[in-house]
Amino acid sequence: MSLTFETLTGARVGDVLDDLGALRARVFRDWPYLYDGDPANEAAYLESYRDTPGAILVAARDGDAMVGCATGMPLAHHEDARDLPLDGLGLSGQDVFYCAESVLLPAYRGKGAGHLFFDRREAHARDLGFAVSLFCGVERPADHPARPEGARSLAPFWEGRGYRARDAHVHMRWTDIGDTVPTDKALRVWTKQL
Repeated sequence: MSLTFETLTGARVGDVLDDLGALRARVFRDWPYLYDGDPANEAAYLESYRDTPGAILVAARDGDAMVGCATGMPLAHHEDARDLPLDGLGLSGQDVFYCAESVLLPAYRGKGAGHLFFDRREAHARDLGFAVSLFCGVERPADHPARPEGARSLAPFWEGRGYRARDAHVHMRWTDIGDTVPTDKALRVWTKQL
C-alpha cells in the first residue's frame, strides 16, 4: 500500500469530481457522519472547488484509485460561511481559509495522510495571505446508538496540529443512514493562526 498525493486547483479539480463524489459518499456513511449521500449529488456539490479562485483539493491515491482527499477554499466563497458566528469569534471572513472535508478510506488511516492534507492546505492558505485556518467537526452524543466500539475522537490530532476548539457551532441538516428525513447536526468550530 503506497500512497501518492496530488494537489489540484482550478480546472484540474474537474477531472476528479466523479471519483471524489463516490469517495465522499462512501466515507461519510461511516461514523461520525452517518450521512446517507448520493455520489452524483456529492460530485455536483464539489464543482465549487473547480470554479472558485483560491480553492484547493489534495488527492490521495493508491495506484489509480482515489482513496482520500482534502479540500479547502477562502471562507468568504464557501456556502457554509453564512452560518458561521465569525463576529463572536473575533474573525473576519476575508482573513479565514476554510478547510472543508478530509476523507480517507479506513485502511489508509494512521499512515500520515491526515498531516499531509493539513500541511498542503495550510501552506496554500498562507501563500494566499490568510491569517486563520478554520474547519468544523461534527459532534455526536457519547451514547449515540451507532457509535462503534472503540471509536476515537480526532480532537487530540487536531490539537496536535495547533487547532483549538472554539465555543461556537455551525448547524447543518442531513439524513442519517436508516432515517427518512434530515435532522439537525451540530458541528464544532476549530481554528488555528497561520
